[in-house]
Amino acid sequence: MTLTVSGLAKHYGDEAVFQDVSLQVETGEFVAIVGESGVGKSTLLNCMAGLDQWDAGTIVHDGIDIGGLDAEARALWRRQHVGFVFQAFHVLPHLDVAQNVGLPLMLLKQQDPERVARMLDAVGLAGLGPRLPEQLSGGQLQRVAIARALVHRPGLLLADEPTGNLDPTTAAKVMDVLLAQTREHGASLVLVTHSDAAAARADRVLHLSAGGIRR
Repeated sequence: MTLTVSGLAKHYGDEAVFQDVSLQVETGEFVAIVGESGVGKSTLLNCMAGLDQWDAGTIVHDGIDIGGLDAEARALWRRQHVGFVFQAFHVLPHLDVAQNVGLPLMLLKQQDPERVARMLDAVGLAGLGPRLPEQLSGGQLQRVAIARALVHRPGLLLADEPTGNLDPTTAAKVMDVLLAQTREHGASLVLVTHSDAAAARADRVLHLSAGGIRR
């Protein structure tokens, strides 16, 4: 499922966050996007997920023009095809680990406790399903976020600084899990990061600036 971004621009008022951003991510490819703080990396990722609006250009995923979808259709597309790993984890504190991971399946009306258990095992959290998020470390919470993003087997995984809050050793382990799981499921991965170590593991590294993307 190819993701194609063409001539994308985003403004806040009269100020351009970025403009003329064009890139293509092939099925199963891992692309890292780097750039200085404030250049709009997270905003670009949110646009790719259909969470933010943009002012010019197109985003097409597997032949679907995301910009042409209304809010309901865009949410349904995202629910079916996108996994998103946030830097701040965004796990729900009142749900246990298994319930957090199973949320995408519940929204798709495809509840599957066995798949959730296998996903937890795959990210190194076997047996921790009944625990609440407050009982986990930062590295474990990030693994919960990865498991949740992948449990419904999306074709596109978007990760926003997934190791930004972790120490180097834990960050490396989280990247191991992220890469192993995306490759097992054949998902395309777009990673926004400040980490040279994380970017070095990508198939391609793209540099975002206000004027666009360079290789």
